[in-house]
Amino acid sequence: MTRSARPLLTIGLAVLGALNLAWGAWAILAPRHFFDTFPGFGQRWTGAYPPYNEHLVVDLGATFTTLGVLLVLAAVLRDRRVTTVVLAGVLVFSTLHLLYHATHHGLLHGASLAGSIAAVVLGVVGPAALLVLARRPE
Repeated sequence: MTRSARPLLTIGLAVLGALNLAWGAWAILAPRHFFDTFPGFGQRWTGAYPPYNEHLVVDLGATFTTLGVLLVLAAVLRDRRVTTVVLAGVLVFSTLHLLYHATHHGLLHGASLAGSIAAVVLGVVGPAALLVLARRPE
């Protein structure tokens, strides 16, 4: 990987890690609020898949927290093998998440559905781009 690509990779890992940690903490500490209001900004994407189940929301929070910790560790350790493994794991989760939402729309429609799908697609494209960057020869 070129020296100029390394900071971009580290920043990408850190940003993805911070997002996952924030979502994870929110879902664990305030599962009902997370369910009712995620992602915020007047949107209610999670709440469009009723009924509310505290156990499942807290488990999702645990998943986000785990991914966040792994992404931050990859950013800090700056080891190509660690980064590859972490991003591969994130891609498995993100791809399965995309497949579900591409085929199950819950109560979402129109702009809300389009925004939700676009966000989940970015959840695959972002880590995939970082993986390509991480795997480039030095």
